[in-house]
Amino acid sequence: QVELVESGGGLVQAGDSLRLSCVASGETLDDYVMGWFRQAPGKEHEFVAAIRWTTSTSQYTDSVKDRFAISRDEHKYTMYLQMNKLKPEDTAVYYCAADLSPLGFIKTNFHYGYWGQGTQVTVSS
Repeated sequence: QVELVESGGGLVQAGDSLRLSCVASGETLDDYVMGWFRQAPGKEHEFVAAIRWTTSTSQYTDSVKDRFAISRDEHKYTMYLQMNKLKPEDTAVYYCAADLSPLGFIKTNFHYGYWGQGTQVTVSS
């Protein structure tokens, strides 16, 4: 059982930066891929980025590839999402998720086993 708690959301202006954090507890994360998803009002969950815990291999959706950076601090059991050059279309609830994946395969669908409660990011124009 993995518990995830996100923080760091807020209201910012277009062009600003935010850093989201996700603290994990309950299990060692060596066999996990950790991801960030987001859901805007009236839309489906959207994959944002993911990272393999042991190797830091990462993957991004195209719309954030040059603006967002995913990372993790294995000693703090914390994953981060540094979001730069934010746009109004980045407005959403951002969720942290964990997927048990011993082979390290990164899924971009929402079939992750564990989810945080979400943190709101609002970008004004």
